[in-house]
Amino acid sequence: MNRFRRFFKNLGPGVITGASDDDPSGIATYSQAGAQFGFGVLWLALFQYPLMIAVQEMCARIGLVTGGGLGNAIKKQFSNKVVFPITSLLLIANTFNIGVDIAAMTASTRLIFPQIPAFAVALCFTGFIIGLEIFIPYKKYVKFLKLLTFSLLAYVITAFIVGGNGYDILVASIIPHIEFNSAFLMMLVAVLGTTISPYIFFWQASEEAEEDVAKNKITEIDSGTPSISKREMKVMRTDIVAGMGFSLLIMWSILLTTSGTLHLNGIDNIVTADDAAKALEPLVQTFPHSGQIAKIIFALGIIGTGLLTIPILAGSSAYALSDGFGWKQGLSRKFRQAKAFYLSIIASTGIGLVINFININPISALIYAAIINGVVTVPMLFVILKTANNKQILHHRTNGKISNILGWFTFFLMALSVVAMFVFFILNLK
Repeated sequence: MNRFRRFFKNLGPGVITGASDDDPSGIATYSQAGAQFGFGVLWLALFQYPLMIAVQEMCARIGLVTGGGLGNAIKKQFSNKVVFPITSLLLIANTFNIGVDIAAMTASTRLIFPQIPAFAVALCFTGFIIGLEIFIPYKKYVKFLKLLTFSLLAYVITAFIVGGNGYDILVASIIPHIEFNSAFLMMLVAVLGTTISPYIFFWQASEEAEEDVAKNKITEIDSGTPSISKREMKVMRTDIVAGMGFSLLIMWSILLTTSGTLHLNGIDNIVTADDAAKALEPLVQTFPHSGQIAKIIFALGIIGTGLLTIPILAGSSAYALSDGFGWKQGLSRKFRQAKAFYLSIIASTGIGLVINFININPISALIYAAIINGVVTVPMLFVILKTANNKQILHHRTNGKISNILGWFTFFLMALSVVAMFVFFILNLK
């Protein structure tokens, strides 16, 4: 018991990042993938696990070793001529993601309370999220984020209830299945994009630097080079392995749940939050009003992951901007100590709120957000790999052979997927 408690206590940025990866966009994308392609997409969870570990470990190592954010390390490698375009891409992807996440949280809330106006729900969520990041001390804030990760476990339980032929599930989870058509390739890019996302790269690195500040290794982010022991590197990697494992367990569970419910019953297109909530009905099918209970569980999952992810989306944008412009930064600081940093959080969340009022379908928009993330991830992976191999920045803690193999494979895979998606899309237009 003491060993488990010590293990859980050591978990931090990696687990929070992993849980935030299963945001409303992720839930919608995985649900649509499972409904549309059934067991044919189960293999993506296990397949992405080593790739996610490799990429997130690089970002975490950069933050931990340099005591600064990812943008600052990229600036040392490439200068601001690369940092500002990369930051711009991140801001576009994150802001759109924030908007559609707020829309999804609003639509999910109105499944339970349809009488409340959508604009009132969206405004309340936005105000609450901004208040969390500005007024809650960093150490308490981290504990709050850890607790929110448990809202995702409903899908794991439902996956076990739905079940299916164990052999078929095992084979589908291991052996890749690829269809050469625009629908499958768009979904492949969306799944890759919502799993290996740009915002978690910047968040991971900056939170490792925040940990350096919290442990008094440095006075503030990018104020010096902290001394990092082998044990701390091991703890960081364990955190990454656990966090990414948790993330992909949820992904696999959502894919299995929607395959065994929606796809099996001929529902291959999720249009509304109500459609997506139907996947959770097996969890409560023996209860009266099971449909309404499933909606409540689904709404709590979307709201919980939205409250977890939107601050991280806005925070990663603020960290990236602060790195580029040299602003004081960090959630460990009070508002008056890092005004530009916190104003960036307010601005990106506020613009996301405005996007929420454009007449868009929240579920469809969430999948498009995942596709945008997939496209933006490609150039970001290139600069991260170059930075992680720079001995002037990381000294003797640059990438090893396995990290480089997995990292470059991820880069070429995502680049090829994006190119193939656009080619098939253009061919379908003719």
